Amino acid sequence: MFRPKVPTMPQPTGLTTSPAVVEPTAVTPHAPAPASTAVTPARNRPAVQLTPGTVLALVGGGTAVVLVVGAVLVSMLLAVALTATSLAVCAVAIRSVVARR
Repeated sequence: MFRPKVPTMPQPTGLTTSPAVVEPTAVTPHAPAPASTAVTPARNRPAVQLTPGTVLALVGGGTAVVLVVGAVLVSMLLAVALTATSLAVCAVAIRSVVARR
């Protein structure tokens, strides 16, 4: 009841065939297709067109990103400063308690 049952690997049945032999073939290049004579002229316009609305949106988005990143960095600096201050106060208090004994 508590003995594990180990599965047995089934034996292959039926006829087995050997893999097919692949023979190399010669590659013959063919003549390239003739180039088209009609060439479209290249346009002299930039890939991205900036309208006044998109410029305003980019400036607003950049300002928002700078403000958010700045706020995060300032809050991290404040957290480090508060931690250092509290550790210094604890160190002074422990030192004074140890010095009295």
